[in-house]
Amino acid sequence: MLFYIREKVEYTGAEKQKIQEEDTVDKNRHQTSETFRLSALLALSGGFQDAYTYNVRDGVFSNAQTGNVVLMSQNLMMGQWRNALHYLFPVVTFALGVLVAEGIHWRYQESKRFHWRQIVVALEIAVLLLAGFIPESLNMAATMLVSFSCAMQVQTFRKVHGYGYASTMCIGNLRSGTESLAIYFRERQAGALKKALHYYGIIFVFAVGAGLGGIVSVSVGLPAIWVSPVLLTAAFLLMNREKM
Repeated sequence: MLFYIREKVEYTGAEKQKIQEEDTVDKNRHQTSETFRLSALLALSGGFQDAYTYNVRDGVFSNAQTGNVVLMSQNLMMGQWRNALHYLFPVVTFALGVLVAEGIHWRYQESKRFHWRQIVVALEIAVLLLAGFIPESLNMAATMLVSFSCAMQVQTFRKVHGYGYASTMCIGNLRSGTESLAIYFRERQAGALKKALHYYGIIFVFAVGAGLGGIVSVSVGLPAIWVSPVLLTAAFLLMNREKM
């Protein structure tokens, strides 16, 4: 009679986390919505949009709602109600964009013709095209549209290679990237270094988009936002060509 003895293998917390992350990466390797190429296009567009509204739409952020909340509260405390509303409206439309994106997800998640994320991107393209036609006298309306678009994007695309990230802002990516870098320095995990590089790569691309957005916006003016629909169209086609 043969006896087989199975050795019980126990992993440390860090090893378990590494295995779980590798499994997640493997499961999502062919999901276009989480590839670095698509994430880079979205981050490029996200940085461009923030620079656009700040430079040619009265200095209001379309993505960085924390900054808008700070400026809104400051103006409220100073009794400058009109200026406070100037920063409040983009915050409200950002929240509305999250609600709409989640509604599209719920309504079209079983769609066979188009993936629900493509529907969101198509809506983003239409909204940003419209924003470019809005005159300077209605800057607030244009900023609200761009904030709405940004919110839909950040709600819809939340992972790159299985790692949670944001394509329209940097603070969460910076925190996650630096945390992963600290784990690499401490435990020499190759996976942690790769994860950190993904986050820093997205931050770099976002910064490039913001820099280009500032230059193009100052040079071209209000229609400069139409660069973002071009980038989003490329993202849409990438999703259409590859397996979601």
